Amino acid sequence: MAGPASYHPQVPYVGNLPGGLTSKKTVVVKGFVPQNAKSFCINFKTGHSQDIALHINPRLNEQKVVRNSFLKGQWGSEERELSFNPFQPGQYFDVSKLLIVATKEYKVCGQHYYEFRHRLPPTHVRFLEVDGDVKLEIFKSGCLKFNFPRRYCDIPHRTYTHVV
Repeated sequence: MAGPASYHPQVPYVGNLPGGLTSKKTVVVKGFVPQNAKSFCINFKTGHSQDIALHINPRLNEQKVVRNSFLKGQWGSEERELSFNPFQPGQYFDVSKLLIVATKEYKVCGQHYYEFRHRLPPTHVRFLEVDGDVKLEIFKSGCLKFNFPRRYCDIPHRTYTHVV
């Protein structure tokens, strides 16, 4: 069952993902990167520990997007290689998560962005946390299709960079 969408939530933000991540659930985060932003993070976290199944960390000053996990008090191996960096100062972004059996596929603005091999079962993920130099517009989790109010979809004056 989908929870209600959160519109313009304050950062730092923690959103609930009831039932964890499953093949029938997707997560959508839309936001804006301020012109003077240095970095921010989007974390898919477990409920009973500090474990982070997936840490997405756009480092704007380095023009990199670091992906990693934090399990049992230790950071894993960073993944930094990308064909493009969709998080740019002064631009909107749209991150969506789709669960594919062995990997998590991430799309930005509807296009495949990267895959992240699971290091923790996705069903353990209970929260999405966002912190840093970013302005959130929408957080939504639920079944595969969302019906956002028209004002948040296909806004002519906003170009969203989609990250999956």
